[in-house]
Amino acid sequence: MVIRDLDMYGRGWRKSEKTKTHVMSYQDPCFHGIQVAGNRGASGIDGLLSTAIGFAVGCNKQVFCMIGDVSFLHDTNGLAILNQRVRRKPIIVIVINNHGGAIFSLLPISNTTHSDVLDKFFYTAHDVSIQKLCAAHSVKHLLVQTKADLQIALWKSQQEQTDCVIEVQSCIADNANFHRIIRMSACQAATQALGFLLDFPDIEHVQCLSFTKIDKMEYMLYRIQLFAPPTSRQFDDVGNELFREGFILIIHLDDNTVGFGEVAPIESHEENLSDVEEQLRFLLHRMKGSEIGSLLPMLNGCFSDWMWRSLGVPPSSIFPSVRCGLEMAILNALAAKQGSSLSDLISGCMSSSGDKKSLRDNTQDSASIQICALVDCNGTPNEVAYVVSQLANEGFTTVKLKVARRESPTEDAAIIRKIREMVGYKINIRVDANRKWTYEKAIQFGSSVKSFDLQYIEEPVCHQEDIIKFCEESNLPVALDETIDKLKGDILSELQKFVHAGIVALVIKPSIVGGFENARLIAKWAQLHGKMAVVSCAFESSLSLSAYVQFAYYLELQNAAICTLKKRDLSRAIAHGLGTYRWLKEDISDKGLKICVSPCSDNVEASVEDAHSFVQNFQINNKRIQRVYTEEQLKSYVVKVKSGNFSCLFKLREAGSCTNVVIFLHGFLGTSDEWTPTMKALSHAARGISVDLPGHGDSPMQWHSNEESEQKLKLSVETVADLLLKLICDITDEGVILVGYSMGARIALHMALRYSEKIEGAVIISGSPGLRDEASRRVRRAQDKSRACLLLTHGLQCFLDTWYSGNLWRSLREHPHFDRIIRSRTRHNDIKALAKAFYDSSIGEQRSLWGDLKHCKRPLLFIVGEKDTKFKEISLQMCREITSVSGGSDYSQKEEQCERLVIPDCGHAVHLENPLPVINAVGKFITKLARI
Repeated sequence: MVIRDLDMYGRGWRKSEKTKTHVMSYQDPCFHGIQVAGNRGASGIDGLLSTAIGFAVGCNKQVFCMIGDVSFLHDTNGLAILNQRVRRKPIIVIVINNHGGAIFSLLPISNTTHSDVLDKFFYTAHDVSIQKLCAAHSVKHLLVQTKADLQIALWKSQQEQTDCVIEVQSCIADNANFHRIIRMSACQAATQALGFLLDFPDIEHVQCLSFTKIDKMEYMLYRIQLFAPPTSRQFDDVGNELFREGFILIIHLDDNTVGFGEVAPIESHEENLSDVEEQLRFLLHRMKGSEIGSLLPMLNGCFSDWMWRSLGVPPSSIFPSVRCGLEMAILNALAAKQGSSLSDLISGCMSSSGDKKSLRDNTQDSASIQICALVDCNGTPNEVAYVVSQLANEGFTTVKLKVARRESPTEDAAIIRKIREMVGYKINIRVDANRKWTYEKAIQFGSSVKSFDLQYIEEPVCHQEDIIKFCEESNLPVALDETIDKLKGDILSELQKFVHAGIVALVIKPSIVGGFENARLIAKWAQLHGKMAVVSCAFESSLSLSAYVQFAYYLELQNAAICTLKKRDLSRAIAHGLGTYRWLKEDISDKGLKICVSPCSDNVEASVEDAHSFVQNFQINNKRIQRVYTEEQLKSYVVKVKSGNFSCLFKLREAGSCTNVVIFLHGFLGTSDEWTPTMKALSHAARGISVDLPGHGDSPMQWHSNEESEQKLKLSVETVADLLLKLICDITDEGVILVGYSMGARIALHMALRYSEKIEGAVIISGSPGLRDEASRRVRRAQDKSRACLLLTHGLQCFLDTWYSGNLWRSLREHPHFDRIIRSRTRHNDIKALAKAFYDSSIGEQRSLWGDLKHCKRPLLFIVGEKDTKFKEISLQMCREITSVSGGSDYSQKEEQCERLVIPDCGHAVHLENPLPVINAVGKFITKLARI
């Protein structure tokens, strides 16, 4: 191994060929000029020393040559070359001398072969004196036996600036034994660590990786009354009656097993009931008939993978509360299928049954978790302290107080002081500022409560960058909540910002962080870093509480396993933030989850057995249900539209019965079917109608005259737009909203600009107003004419293979449903008509609309994919054209009239690759126009 320059750090091997020598260059972009190279001579060991000298002459840099004793002896002539001292910098040769070929001692043959045979034929043992060889060639020699000796020898060689051979004495037997110990230790550590970290499932619970199908899904909107407003509201928000609303999700498996989940967004986060219901309706359609496997309860990424591969949606696009409810329903269904509890289902994937018993013995005497009471500090210090004293008497070991609601932090500190005076230190106190304090106010509060032994202060400052600063300045323990909720992308990398010892706990709401899988990931990171993982809820019903109790208990088992792995003392039991059950005046079942004082500990606890029993015997109280939704059936019908000497039989698909009418237009090769999930998702807000455009799917053209007239007629964008206008007038007397993709987007844009009296607005997905100049249009016409000929000559399948091999579809090709999408592109009855529609509506044939954009009278929403560079730029230019007016109120109106949205994790086919953000954007656009 030849090493240029002293530093040997680097990344990225790169191979190059130099005559008969195989050279590996090893370079690090951080250290310019550093190169590591390895020579491969005859029989693998010849000429290494000579090659090193060649490097020194060729690069005129100092070279370090690290070489084994056998390779060194096979090139002793190199010492003669070394002694010639042609113009070059000094070389330092490090010879690892173990008196033979030690590599064979690391191979299996060393265990089955006699030592004499090994020494003679494999190790090629020798007793040659390297020192005397160097002396014979007048080359300086240094012998070293320890690391310190080697460091000194290297330093001397550097100082003296002369060629030097440093011999490092070694022994084959000692080297082999050393490697054996390292290998055994590494295998043992890897087996233990990976067995835990990968959570490989217990075969008894995996049931041979079995799969089951989802037969159907339904949901119900519930409304339950609360005793008091959620603590996320201010004091003056209290009304006469307080309610919590959400959805109960019901999944039916193909063996009639049922699983329940709860989807309950809270108003303080970026979700609302309408947004959530859109996603539920979409999922109702997508999940029917999909398979779920027994690996999902591992909670190690299997849910995310299933959502992407089976449902075809990026997991990050599903709202956190929806994902939480979906995972809850599936886990409960799988648990019911196996005849186990949710807790046993997920903990069964963590360890063997014997290990679980040991972990349970190390956590608590019974399978239960402690509950932290929640106190909204609306009252005087005496009143709040009295409430806390009552909670302590009831058996609560921990309370959490909401602070930062008063004008001065000292008022909150006065409450803490009064509690300590009245109750003493027999109860743990947590406080939650919900990011409402400035850094200065947080420090003021911290200095006032230093002596009151707070378990932690949750989210003390309003700016995330001040959290660590607060920890160091106040020396008070801190917990994270909203900070965790807002983590995006690579969660583990983001969490690394908070390894500071002053951060002692992470408060995890599964419905806010996006389900049990994400919650487990965050909790495991916290536990591995010696922090508390506190499960909390967002004022959900007993259905969610029962799942959270079992999940929290699972985390306690996980923490015990981590403590065992890290040889760390197990901390005392954590009180989890599920005290919101005291807010429930009503529940979605007749009897709520039982949370009470445990006879074993005299503490308020929730039993895992009670939580399982609640789910097992779950009965919905129909008085709490506002409405029920099961998947609706689409209407399918044909409308004949006449125009001159031809007619088009439009095939339509329809969902919803609202007064708002939305017309969906597909792209080239598409059909009305591709809008089905979108229309079902929006059926609560609009009457959605998708159309098979002329020449596509089941919308044939009928000619009333001779063949010559047929050839003269062009199915141009303008012609199709005229046909669609007549179709819309037949469907409704009211105005409509258009949603178009690609070719359909060009048609929608044309209609929005030309027929503003009928078109109230348009959503343009991956669309263009055409080409600006005639030269570009002429080139595009020629290209599309050639493509149309390919379609007619070689057939649709060959055309599809060619069409979707282009760069525009690179992102779509990576989609798990790509093959399914391509199969849907073959459902066209008339290839000749399809080819004609393709060429006639080509962007090369279309009149440019760039000049018309500034005269746009209707609201437009442009949607493009993050990876679609070309159409991102086109959409940006269109927005600039529309808003290109000279200031004043007109400019403000134009800005409101034109919106642009870039959808992440997708390319050109936005509505297929990442449909949920598109559905949400279209839904908001419909709502916006309804208000105008």
